[in-house]
Amino acid sequence: GDEYESLPSGAALGTHMVAGAVAGIMEHTVMYPVDSVKTRMQSLQPDPKAQYRSVYEALKKIVLTEGLWRPLRGINVTVLGAGPAHAMYFACYEKMKKSLSDTLQQGGNSHLANGIAGSVATLLHDAVMNPAEVVKQRMQMFNSPYKSVLSCVRTVQRTEGFGAFYRSYTTQLTMNVPFQAIHFITYEFMQENINPHREYNPRSHIVSGAVAGAMAAAATTPLDVCKTLLNTQENTALSSLNISGHLSGMVNAFRTVYQLGGLWGFFRGVQARVIYQMPSTAIAWSVYEFFKYFLTKHKLEKRN
Repeated sequence: GDEYESLPSGAALGTHMVAGAVAGIMEHTVMYPVDSVKTRMQSLQPDPKAQYRSVYEALKKIVLTEGLWRPLRGINVTVLGAGPAHAMYFACYEKMKKSLSDTLQQGGNSHLANGIAGSVATLLHDAVMNPAEVVKQRMQMFNSPYKSVLSCVRTVQRTEGFGAFYRSYTTQLTMNVPFQAIHFITYEFMQENINPHREYNPRSHIVSGAVAGAMAAAATTPLDVCKTLLNTQENTALSSLNISGHLSGMVNAFRTVYQLGGLWGFFRGVQARVIYQMPSTAIAWSVYEFFKYFLTKHKLEKRN
């Protein structure tokens, strides 16, 4: 248990990066169709043909009217961003968690250290992932005008400038810092209670990941709605309020969401977000913990 939990020091960084990259790609791709539905359900003034009552109804309608592969549109840019973003994310998290825990609670597991480590790791993750999110969400929208990822990147760069890829960065961080703090604290708390010896236990990693994902997703949905608006620059919604040019800034996004949807507007797509996040987080943690265990065991066997 101790060997698995601490990892051999020489291999730790590479191990975390490989495990994190694989976990990130799996997390974002396995539930990608539900993520596409979430993006559309967060639309403030959706096209009548793109109004959905539930995740199942949305997926069925999209496949029947737009084709079998439509819910996967934009998945390639997500894979390109998720690998390096999650490699840095997990490597930074593990490194900071260990050094902060040793400082704050000698030899113990500090919830404060977990929360701080998760938050700092998010800064790195989002710097890589934000441009990929902008392209992905624009391609997921109903009647998206972009033919491919490359044409989307070129068009956005030409018409809105490089800054468009980071227009939602502050909102994304404002969302992801509390998201990851809630996520990591909940995951570590669950592990303490259902896997106190911190052994490799796939069932405990899946359950802890799912609970952590659901709680963090529900709590941060209002910020996710604002992020989607900033990423997609939803034309119909903005023109209905006579907003010319491009919407930028978290305060403007909040005001726009409230004007168009009231308080309930901040919870558009919450069902899809929780349904997406529970298995995604469970997959990420179980794949990550498996790779951590597998690579550590392999290293220990070589050492012996």
